[in-house]
Amino acid sequence: MSDQPPLRLRFAPSPTGYLHVGGARTALFNWLLARKTGGTFIVRIEDTDTDRNVPGADAKIMDDLRWLGLLWDEGIDVGGPNGPYYQMQRLELYHEVVRRLIAEGKAYYAFDTQEELEARRKQAEAEKKAFKYPRPERFPDESDVKRARLEGRPVVVRFAIPAEDITVHDEVMGDVTVPGAELDDFVILKADGIPTYHLANVIDDAGMKVNFVMRGQEFLAQTPRHIALQRALGYPTPRYAHLPLIMDMKGRKLSKRDGDVEVHSFRAQGYLPEALINFIALLGWSPGADREKMTLDEMVELFSIDRIGKTNPKFDREKLLAFNTDYVGAASEERLQAAYDDFLSVSETSTIARANPDRETRRELLRVCRGFHTFPDIDTKAGFIFVDDAAIQYDPAAVQKVLVKDGGFAMLENLLPLLEKVEVWTTPNLEALLTGICESHGVKMGKVAQPLRVAVSGGTISPAIYDTLVLLGKDKTLRRIRNALAQRS
Repeated sequence: MSDQPPLRLRFAPSPTGYLHVGGARTALFNWLLARKTGGTFIVRIEDTDTDRNVPGADAKIMDDLRWLGLLWDEGIDVGGPNGPYYQMQRLELYHEVVRRLIAEGKAYYAFDTQEELEARRKQAEAEKKAFKYPRPERFPDESDVKRARLEGRPVVVRFAIPAEDITVHDEVMGDVTVPGAELDDFVILKADGIPTYHLANVIDDAGMKVNFVMRGQEFLAQTPRHIALQRALGYPTPRYAHLPLIMDMKGRKLSKRDGDVEVHSFRAQGYLPEALINFIALLGWSPGADREKMTLDEMVELFSIDRIGKTNPKFDREKLLAFNTDYVGAASEERLQAAYDDFLSVSETSTIARANPDRETRRELLRVCRGFHTFPDIDTKAGFIFVDDAAIQYDPAAVQKVLVKDGGFAMLENLLPLLEKVEVWTTPNLEALLTGICESHGVKMGKVAQPLRVAVSGGTISPAIYDTLVLLGKDKTLRRIRNALAQRS
């Protein structure tokens, strides 16, 4: 047996809104490695950037993770022995560490204003030098701090970083060495008493016994600072793996300019979570053997760090849509029903969601619209059923082609009294009636169904005509035929 301790991995989002797909990829890879190795997956909230925090965002992130099927073992909402799991609830712990670093001469107070710092940066730029904060020969003491505060100057704490090269042993990107000459004394405690990301992150990882840090490549440049802090505090350095950036199809870092990039947006757009999580898994990782379709359990079995690539993957929305179409086609009736109900519960644009049809009607909609790509396609195909009759907007092109040129108005006049006489409004009865009309008039079904379709929907798209009329009901069908006949000029 291995003498290595079980892996403890974490996902530590900032509460700035819904979960970004890049964050979802980070959470997924950490979750997969934890499950693969029998380790622990922790979720904590890094909320020290108070200007960007959004109230309720932590709940949204938790909801997104649960929807994707990524449940955590320790952290926010579920608790654990290493809390609190919100950074703003850990301030005294951070202050204690800062006091220790100051006492040991490893950190010091600084009183520079933003204007002074900007002037130094501009001077360095003019001299074509990289800006590096000048460490004072004598570290300020408490009397200096008191005087600075009386003068209204900001009081921060900077880490006195040792002048030594630091190598990050990264399990994806390889060894990355930063010369000590390029590292400068960075702020670890802001003037408002809130720690910077660097300090809080390092303290939390140590306190929560995190021994494997897997995060986006954008954090790689900051990792030498974290290692320097770990050494100064006597903390162990975890293993690191920095994931390649996710790009759009033009090779730019994925952002909202390329469309929605939040997990919740895809949920509200009617994607299945199993399709989205499968697609996200392939953004930088390959299971091998040209395999693409996998369940979460299969991903756990196949996952390994050495199959994460260095190349930045592209977020191909067409491929995601194809994935979803395949998953929808393969889903059981029960699974599709549960997923559709979830979609209706979060959609803000669905006409069907606003109508809130009963369960049997929702089940019937899934049956008659089978073959859709995403759930909003059901609205496109059958949403007209659930609007007021007066709200039906007739497509002028459909009216002209189907009702005027192809004789649809005359067909509707023939159909109306016959449909009025139908006592039991069922698919077999309607099919028998419409088939009989075709035979008696010597026409194909399209000449009967299409005028009906335009009359009840306003356009040329609907489920099969029998299913459409049954879902619509007799009274609404007859009213809409009369409304359509009134469209004759």
